[in-house]
Amino acid sequence: MASSIGNFFRRSLRRSGRREGKQEAPAAESNSRALQGKAGDRSSVLYSAGQFFFEYLVVVSLKKTSDGRYEPKIAYQFPKRENLLRGQKEEEERLLQAIPLFCFPDGNNWAPVTDFTSETFSFVLTNVDGSRKIGYCRRLLPSGRGVRLPEVFCIISCLGCFGLFSKILDEVEKRRQISMAVIYPFMQGLRESPFPAPGKTVTIKSFIPESGTELIELTRPVDAHLEHVEFQALLQRLSPNLILHIFASAVLERRLIFLAEELSVLSQCIHAVAALLYPFTWAHTYIPVVPECLLDTVCCPTPFMVGIQMRHLERVLDQPMEEALIVDLCEGKIIRAVGDEEEILPIKLQNEMLTSLNRHNNNNNVHTPEQVNTLVSEAFVQFFVRIVGHYASHIKWSKNGPGTFQERAFCKAIASKTNRKFVKKFVKTNMFSLFIEDAEKNRIPQEVYFQQKITEYHEQKKHRRDS
Repeated sequence: MASSIGNFFRRSLRRSGRREGKQEAPAAESNSRALQGKAGDRSSVLYSAGQFFFEYLVVVSLKKTSDGRYEPKIAYQFPKRENLLRGQKEEEERLLQAIPLFCFPDGNNWAPVTDFTSETFSFVLTNVDGSRKIGYCRRLLPSGRGVRLPEVFCIISCLGCFGLFSKILDEVEKRRQISMAVIYPFMQGLRESPFPAPGKTVTIKSFIPESGTELIELTRPVDAHLEHVEFQALLQRLSPNLILHIFASAVLERRLIFLAEELSVLSQCIHAVAALLYPFTWAHTYIPVVPECLLDTVCCPTPFMVGIQMRHLERVLDQPMEEALIVDLCEGKIIRAVGDEEEILPIKLQNEMLTSLNRHNNNNNVHTPEQVNTLVSEAFVQFFVRIVGHYASHIKWSKNGPGTFQERAFCKAIASKTNRKFVKKFVKTNMFSLFIEDAEKNRIPQEVYFQQKITEYHEQKKHRRDS
């Protein structure tokens, strides 16, 4: 089954590049459009108010096989989807087959235990049409006596908001310790509630035996482009210098491998790296937690960003890989590098970002997670504002049709030689091509926050000139 599912992902998670007939990498994935800079198709993971919170809740448990090992299987799906067309049903069946692999990506080496620390992580599944579904997972040990096997509650949604779904999973876990039967009325109430707009709150009523009716408030962050990311997870494990090396590799769409043992660490850190690219999105293979049966993903000759459990390090290093950046999140170091990571970014802008990140580290205990997200995001958004913030001036519009990006004039308009040298490489990436493709279709910029920062930057420049 694992090989057939692996083939399904490599076949179905393939999207086209932009101009000049480019083809992107196959994209078997495990978390998102980042953020916020979320990884992937710019239109496939939406943040619109009024949608359903989720498509379904899947419970994945471990079943003993004839050879004595344990295999993850879907034990329950809520709600059951009916009246699907044949093609829709086949697609859903394949996706549901794949979900257990991502809920238990660490293979079949399980045994019943008496103690297990709950962990939260997420993954992304991409359909043939490029649309994406995010799996928000809580792996926990059911209440009871004696040895037990962990199980995973996985919420499948097309909406990206890790913090909000983490709170929902807290409520699911609390109810699981009482009874499975208490979970489904809560999830039904959630399903019937509209997804709130940024900064807004939705209240869910939920009855719990012996406690009565509870009111659960779910609030979205004001800054929608930061709602699927926790930069603190990255800053706690890597130095500012290493973060910039990783960012430089990601910007040029290289191969990146992250290693850690905990699924939550891999999930959070890779989402954070993808989020650094905002307003651009990682458009290639993206698997924050690679299932054991898909480890050969690292042999892919095209760009990828993947997370692998540390226990598989030797197997990974033995693979016939092309050049890749391999990052150890446990020790906070780079195991393997191309060698030019420090020279990719323009030195002046690189130093400015380094100063911003070091300033955060020096005041690490002062900031809330939301403040950390804002401070870190600002440093990287400003980099893109300075580098490509003039892009809209170089889109030539026809009378009624789409615009045409004037690449040569765009590059020529950059005064700094070092900045221009970098941009000439950056404009060849798929993430830039996809961004410009969207810009050519819409006279009104789609990334409102980025456009706001561009406007602020030009106003500040004008103010400095006039003063």
